Amino acid sequence: MASKPGILTEWPWTWLGNFKYVVLAPWAINSAYSYMVKDESERDFTNFLILPLLLSRAIHNQIWISISRYRTAKGNNRIVDKSIEFEQVDREKNWDDQIIFNGILMYLASNYIPGAKHLPLWRLDGAILTILLHAGPVEFLYYWLHRALHHHFLYSRYHSHHHSSIVTEPITSVIHPFAEHISYFALFAVPMLTTVFTGTISIISLAGYLTYIDFMNNMGHCNFEHIPKCLFAMFPPLKYIIYTPSYHSLHHTQFRTNYSLFMPFYDYIYGTMDKSTDTLYETSLVRKEDAPDVVHLTHLTTPESIYHLRVGFAHLASQPLKSKWYLWLMWPVTFWSMIMTRIYGRTFTVERNVFKERLKLQTWAIPKYSFQFSMKWQRESINSVIEKAILEAEDKGVKVLSLGLLNQDEELNGNGELFIRRHPKLKVKVIDGSSLAVAVVLNSIPKGTTQVLLLGAAGNLSKVAYSIALALCQGGIQVFTMREDEYNKLKEKLSDEAGNNLVLSKHDAPKTWLVGDGLSEDEQKKASKGTIFIPYSQFPPKRTRKDCVYNSTPAMLVPKHLENVDSCENWLPRRVMSAWRIAGIVHGMEDQWNECGNINNIHKIWQATLHHGFRPLTTMSSAYS
Repeated sequence: MASKPGILTEWPWTWLGNFKYVVLAPWAINSAYSYMVKDESERDFTNFLILPLLLSRAIHNQIWISISRYRTAKGNNRIVDKSIEFEQVDREKNWDDQIIFNGILMYLASNYIPGAKHLPLWRLDGAILTILLHAGPVEFLYYWLHRALHHHFLYSRYHSHHHSSIVTEPITSVIHPFAEHISYFALFAVPMLTTVFTGTISIISLAGYLTYIDFMNNMGHCNFEHIPKCLFAMFPPLKYIIYTPSYHSLHHTQFRTNYSLFMPFYDYIYGTMDKSTDTLYETSLVRKEDAPDVVHLTHLTTPESIYHLRVGFAHLASQPLKSKWYLWLMWPVTFWSMIMTRIYGRTFTVERNVFKERLKLQTWAIPKYSFQFSMKWQRESINSVIEKAILEAEDKGVKVLSLGLLNQDEELNGNGELFIRRHPKLKVKVIDGSSLAVAVVLNSIPKGTTQVLLLGAAGNLSKVAYSIALALCQGGIQVFTMREDEYNKLKEKLSDEAGNNLVLSKHDAPKTWLVGDGLSEDEQKKASKGTIFIPYSQFPPKRTRKDCVYNSTPAMLVPKHLENVDSCENWLPRRVMSAWRIAGIVHGMEDQWNECGNINNIHKIWQATLHHGFRPLTTMSSAYS
């Protein structure tokens, strides 16, 4: 929102929310119906193509978003190092409003302007006229309109909304108040309407011009430089007729330079070209990929989770993972993405963060889904990908690699111990973060609690569960278990004194339950009203009781000095990270002890985590502390 919003700031369909696309429905339905029922001589193929053109523009923009976020996470050729936060993602989530607006105007033109119907596929004269009109009147008028928008009166009421994004992304290019978009479309309509009224317009020239506008808008707002220097060397005048991402980035950081649209020609004429344009272009072009200090290794959960990654749909990534009905309509794309991840077969960078302005963090995802971890025949393949990621981290000089979700199955690789045995000379510290997960669970138990129920996943207790039981029994808190096999396994690992606090009881369960994966609905029915479910596993239980309290999986609030946080980690709320991921950051800052396979230093890792600004999700006092 601009600092002093002017008239026509909001889009007319804002109140419709996610149902805003219905404003196009009457025209789209009528277009399809007319094309199917009318005689071939009366069919207007141009009108029928409007909806596919709008869809192609949305896909085109999304491709740019994904590529840009992937490249800026890796760091090579990045221009601006400042962070993007949730506020910017929220402000830019309605980037498709301009496509809806353009669609309405195109349908109106097609229906009510005679020369806009039944267009030929191609006309050379119309294409040439479109190019000349854009290079001349459109670029010239845009330059002066843009300078006018930087006058304090218009800037505070309209254009400041766009400039709220210092670090630009492709979609930043179309984030403007409604009134601004009206003025921009009026400019871009000059070539289109001129060719309509001169009878030289064609389907290809119209679609090509709109695609050119989208391409140049997206390309220029990427936060990485990618225009090869050889192009300007081969044809020096090119610098006057095509801008670069670094050129436009300076406009967003300096505000009073580089006003041109796509052709910097008028900045040279009127002396508004930023003097550092060439220098920034050259330094960005040779910038190498980031060398992270800490890497968090994760994997895809469900097939639809690809859309929730930061390189997927930005708005979905900024919200906790939740199934969306409309994603089921995208199953062909989802299936194609699964095939591509299988073919690609290696980790890819999805996010970068900076902690306390000095520790560089990256999140790498391996192309495997949660259901694959339960398949024994997939274990060798999964371990192979993880091992390659560890060796890649070693080559890049990474200090700490956190296994994150990848240690959910101890039989897979012994929480990373397999790789330590295979490569005993590794310099990168491979950690599983279980010690902090135990600490978070212990400090989530409400003060005054004297009894807890411990439930494993189908009778299998993880090392986290064993460590929690040991700590609680030694601390004088009774640990109940409903399953005899779990009771016997725990009893073997406890001392006689601590074992006195271990209780086998299939009835009279306490009101605090510590639960692992796979908590069934039948098991939840056994809980009394007001029971608190505290997960100690990576995945949350399915919530079936409205009269009970469900805590988050082990996680903590992150401090403000963790930068560039603009996406949610799976199902966790904003600016909340899992204990396994936080552990990697803390180990990277402390650089004092190793952790892989063994759980130790629980109190030490907890105190270090608090020292670095991470805070518990629950504010109540802990029974353990």
